[in-house]
Amino acid sequence: MIRIAHISDTHITSDAAFKAYAFDLIVNEINRGDFDLVIHTGDVTNQGLREEYEHASYLLRKIQKPLIVIPGNHDARNVGYKLFEKFIGPLNGVYENGDLVIIWLDSTIPDLSDGRVGGYKFKWLKSKLEEYAHKKLKIVASHHHLLPLPETGRERNVLFNAGDVLDLLLRHEVNLYTCGHKHVPNVYRAEDLVIDNAGCTSCRKTRRGDVNSYNIIKMHDDGRVEVSIRRVTGDESRKEYKPLKPKIFIPRGRRLMRLVQMSESSVSDRVYFRKKVLENAIRAINEKLKPDLVIHCGDIVDVGIERYYERAYEFYEKVKAEKIIIPGHNDITYLGYDLFREYFGDPQIMERGDFVFIPILSVQYETPIGLVGRMGQERLRKHLEEFREKFTVVVMHHNIIPIPRSREIGFLEDGGDVLKLLTSERADLVLTGHGGNAFGLKIESTPIVNAGSISWELHRNPFGNSYNLIDIYENMIVAFQIQATWNAGKLLGIWKIKTEVRWS
Repeated sequence: MIRIAHISDTHITSDAAFKAYAFDLIVNEINRGDFDLVIHTGDVTNQGLREEYEHASYLLRKIQKPLIVIPGNHDARNVGYKLFEKFIGPLNGVYENGDLVIIWLDSTIPDLSDGRVGGYKFKWLKSKLEEYAHKKLKIVASHHHLLPLPETGRERNVLFNAGDVLDLLLRHEVNLYTCGHKHVPNVYRAEDLVIDNAGCTSCRKTRRGDVNSYNIIKMHDDGRVEVSIRRVTGDESRKEYKPLKPKIFIPRGRRLMRLVQMSESSVSDRVYFRKKVLENAIRAINEKLKPDLVIHCGDIVDVGIERYYERAYEFYEKVKAEKIIIPGHNDITYLGYDLFREYFGDPQIMERGDFVFIPILSVQYETPIGLVGRMGQERLRKHLEEFREKFTVVVMHHNIIPIPRSREIGFLEDGGDVLKLLTSERADLVLTGHGGNAFGLKIESTPIVNAGSISWELHRNPFGNSYNLIDIYENMIVAFQIQATWNAGKLLGIWKIKTEVRWS
């Protein structure tokens, strides 16, 4: 077993922002513990100044364990990344110990709080993951977070290419991604990848009145990962994750529900709208797939004007199955807010046997950035509690997990709080439709599936225009991406259904 102490965001400086007593308390506790090494995931200093680096270099020497230190956005201020190399160590690197490999990388952008794993660095990370593919335990460490975090205020400062990095780690079967940045301790499981966020070790800027903390990571030889969040008050919470076995499942029993999920038809008279592709997809849906329900996750038109809504209504009247259509950010531009309700109505909760479909409105006027809001979150919480005995499907426009090939700029302002709500209340399935690319990922016990663009040329999907086919069986969910032109299928994900679902 490997035992790691994970600290972050010390923000060492000469003013009151730095809490020296918290730093000493945690360091002394680590020194007394049986840790194999310590990982510091950035923001060692507060402003990247020379005197801060000199002080930090002295304080870090108090740690009497092998130490890996990664730069944070505060360390990169004032060209501080040059000082980091001089006083702390390399910005990127590899640590090996038996079956363990730790690959750490600098995700900072000088003088910005946002993060990025740039083109050359992304290739470097990929090459290292290939080089150390034989290692049993693989950790990637950086400063910026991959998934939106709860209780951070307005969600921002995520890695710009978080979707690509997340996809890369999943493909190379990384066991753990560890990071800091937002001063909120949190642990998620994304498929078989554990994502460990540390809070702040010694900065006074904690969230919602929390206290300083650090994380304890235990990696077992059988693949189990334990993460404990330990606060300076002595309080401790722990999560344990066992590796997924088997990796591939076979559906059992009858198919209970067939869904077609689409997004970004973006009906218009512009050249980018592929009318024949949409017509072909609707024909295949009606004649071959024959779903129980068709769900459109937003951007049904390119711009909210009447002639586009008229055309879109004509297209979707041809769909024979029952439909749920929710607005995207393009749909409510100009007169679109009123036109959407006129042509497609207000999305309503739909109950169908053991299933309930809960639409969530996340769009705002004239911006691609969405918001559920505190009142919307409370409504969602009540609905999930009310329908706890049913299979709950939450439908919304904005993505809450980063999408590969898309620049992640916090498309949902409160994405961290919404993701925490969906996973803690254990929604059975979440369907989204923003970002122009299909992607599926299970966070904790909740599968989240994003639809690509069904008929808009300006998409980000190498598979082309597509929509998703989702079959729900008694024991699992199977999601395919369907190419909208020639109807070829590509697996997005297979996920077991949580055991407490009871079918009538």
